[in-house]
Amino acid sequence: MKASDLFVKCLENEGVEYIFAVPGEENLDVIDSVRSSSITLIVTRHEQHAAFMAATYGRLTGLPGVVLSTLGPGATNLVTGLAYAQLGGMPLVAITGQKAVKDNWQGTFQIVDVVSTFRPLTKWNKSIVSARSIPMFVSHAFKEATAERPGPVHIELPEDVAGEDVPEDRPLPRREIRRPVADEKALDQAAEMIRSARRPVMLISAGANRKRIGRQLINFLEKTGIYAVSTQMGKGVLSEDHPQSLFSMGIHKKDYVNCALEDADLVITVGYNIVEFPPFVWNENNDKKILHIDFVMAEPDVYYRPELEVVGDISHALWAIRTRMGDVSFDNAHHAELRKVFDEKLHEKSCKYSAPIKPQCLVHGVREVMDRDGIVCLDNGIYKIWFARQYKTYRDNTLLLDNALATMGAGLASAMAAKVVMPGRQVLAVVGDGGFMMNSQDLETAVRLGQDLVILLVRDDAYGFIRWKQAQMGFEDFGMTFGNPDFVKYAEAYGAVGMRVGEGDSLVDVLGRAFETATRRHLPVLVDCPIDYSENVKLERDLHGDVSHILACAVDQQGGES
Repeated sequence: MKASDLFVKCLENEGVEYIFAVPGEENLDVIDSVRSSSITLIVTRHEQHAAFMAATYGRLTGLPGVVLSTLGPGATNLVTGLAYAQLGGMPLVAITGQKAVKDNWQGTFQIVDVVSTFRPLTKWNKSIVSARSIPMFVSHAFKEATAERPGPVHIELPEDVAGEDVPEDRPLPRREIRRPVADEKALDQAAEMIRSARRPVMLISAGANRKRIGRQLINFLEKTGIYAVSTQMGKGVLSEDHPQSLFSMGIHKKDYVNCALEDADLVITVGYNIVEFPPFVWNENNDKKILHIDFVMAEPDVYYRPELEVVGDISHALWAIRTRMGDVSFDNAHHAELRKVFDEKLHEKSCKYSAPIKPQCLVHGVREVMDRDGIVCLDNGIYKIWFARQYKTYRDNTLLLDNALATMGAGLASAMAAKVVMPGRQVLAVVGDGGFMMNSQDLETAVRLGQDLVILLVRDDAYGFIRWKQAQMGFEDFGMTFGNPDFVKYAEAYGAVGMRVGEGDSLVDVLGRAFETATRRHLPVLVDCPIDYSENVKLERDLHGDVSHILACAVDQQGGES
């Protein structure tokens, strides 16, 4: 059999359903082998976009997403996508082509040392120089990609190796691997640490946003009465209409929910990695007693030094600690009062939805339109902060954002991958004009796939986040603005549907029509929505006064103790 056929059989054996790809001549053998396989090839218009889609597939399924590119410029275009998967903890297998190992007649044309280039961005990467080693390397790649902490791996398959004839061979059999569980002594110590606390608070993070964790986590909270705050990437693990939810962190400054952490005498972090939310924000004085529960050890940081680390399967750890605690529960009246205050401060009760829209009303309007299990996928911009703080999530992985690499250009890809994985769910991409135009060409891919998703384009004709920071630092307004196309016509040029929120129009009404149109026509719909970011200044002013006041009230309620 041909080596590329063996390679694709190994991918099928690993459960691969899709390959996101921009093909090149060096991987034509692989492409031809995919043609007669059970795998669906999704051809995108840029390798970066393909990598973002593959990473989001991994994030949603727990199985590695697969991205394919050619050598040289195709491979280097994957770099941002690999970094996105690495920092975000998303399992991904990148496959790149390469010139012939044995008889390269083209010299150094397009040759880049891809393996060395990818080394700092991957958990493991290898160039296959013998077709007989394909089963071993593919098996190892998939095991490594999904091992905690998940991330990207890379296989380079040169064109002459892919075209080799090999004896009939089989993929290596897959084996179910049980995750290791935490040390018994650590579990005993954790139970005692929690039992001895007076005001513990849980911090739910990205590592808890995995399969089979949510049920045990909720059982743990309900049995103990402990309240929980979520990081941006932990949103949805605990439904924000659950009475023990203290909502989510949004901005890298003191915010309302930080009061609950400042007021706690024990912070129990679950699945927390310092990349997603800096511990300086919630442990500035470095005086917090911290219990770290995760699949992996804590990453060292000046402001994150746990007193105890429980390392192993999170779901098992939560169950084992809870059973060791017995019937201990905590007085939750204080945190129940904080929840009421946070709810009042964070969530708008009524809004004006016409353009240009205020960011908090943008969030409120989207929540009005989306189903409880609808998926909102955010690109990177100021709106991400507002959604993280104020958008109520009710299920895990229903607000997909990146607060690890925090790259622009991934929002549309994230939404498209969500539609691939869950075609029956409502999917909305929220993108800025800056981020959208970085990969907007893949709107054609969404049209070709017949994806009935909606793209809410938040337009301020500038790199708004950086412009806000520029103003905060006292610099002159310079270098941040740009021109834009007519986005309605732009969408229509790709065969999609374009709509606009104009003065006097309601965002809720326009989004409702957009979803109805997308479903009826099996096409993506782009909604152009101007935004008024002057509220950012008001947000800073309000937080500066209110957070200190709320914390002072919290201290007073505890008899003057901090």
